[in-house]
Amino acid sequence: MGTTQVFLEADAPRVNCPAHGPTVRQVSWARHGAGHTRSFDQQVAWLATQCSKRAITELMRIAWRTVGAIITRVWADTAAGVDAFAGLQRIGIDEISYKRRHKYLTVVVDHDSGRLVWASPDRERATVHAFFDALETSGEGRCAQITHVSADGAEWIADVVSKRCPNAIRCADPFHVVGWATEALDAVRREAWNNARREGHTRNHGWAHGRRATVATGPAQALRRARYALWKNPENLTDRQRVKLEWIAKTDPRLYRAYLLKEGLRTVFKLPADQAGEALDSWVAWARRCRIESFVTLQRRIVGHRAQILASIAHGLSNGLIESVNTKIRLITRIAFGFAHPGPLIALAMLTLGGHRPALPGRQ
Repeated sequence: MGTTQVFLEADAPRVNCPAHGPTVRQVSWARHGAGHTRSFDQQVAWLATQCSKRAITELMRIAWRTVGAIITRVWADTAAGVDAFAGLQRIGIDEISYKRRHKYLTVVVDHDSGRLVWASPDRERATVHAFFDALETSGEGRCAQITHVSADGAEWIADVVSKRCPNAIRCADPFHVVGWATEALDAVRREAWNNARREGHTRNHGWAHGRRATVATGPAQALRRARYALWKNPENLTDRQRVKLEWIAKTDPRLYRAYLLKEGLRTVFKLPADQAGEALDSWVAWARRCRIESFVTLQRRIVGHRAQILASIAHGLSNGLIESVNTKIRLITRIAFGFAHPGPLIALAMLTLGGHRPALPGRQ
């Protein structure tokens, strides 16, 4: 049986608009200025939240840039019909890289509903101000209704939050705080590795790109491969990594002390709120006198964020939910590869994660 093609034609007369001059009259079955019907747009938007780029373009027989334009139109219509900021009280703010060469999005997530409520290109103070401007525009006094804000401790976020929501409780994300300690630990590991190399624990090994390659041996090689044993949580270590840590404890007490400092800070976040303050102060005192430069520097940073760290423990807030959303945005970024501008990417993220997924046309 052959296929039958059906073509529908409808008039869209031109009118002389007093404000815009001669223009095509708006019709009920298509968005103004669009080349497709509302049902077609709706089906493409639904497919974009469900399947791959190739499946959409082959099934609907349109270019990927056309998909981007449709997604943007559908999200604009959806956003106009909903109040994305309704009931917003506890939020998390973070940034995510969406393209090479330091292209970032700033995202805001609702801790209570788990949905993405706002996203915008760049990561700077002006971007965070833009979110609070949109929040205030959506309803008077809504900035004052924000009770908790979690973030990674970045000044460009903290400064704006303190100005726009002075009464909100600011929480430092535990994952990022422990990440600071991991960075300090890795600085000590690299220093130990470089010292081992300078002491002659290297050998020449063939040629590479016209140069004789130098390969670390002995302690230098072991320290280079110790990164994951030092980074991982003790409960997740393999037997081989536990042996590696025991070797470090015997051969490099300074590096092992840095490892214990990292683990000590991580332990603070496991304690009850009434014990965490004293434990954190003890950790700061330990780090202050440890004579390891990277941790002495870190304890100053911890002191500056003490109130936010303890607030995170007391209220049980972290950016773990945002990291989950960011992981999904990274997947959407791969699907959306090829969009020239971040607008369609943001529209696709909002349609997928904003709690307002498009429905298939003709379905209840």
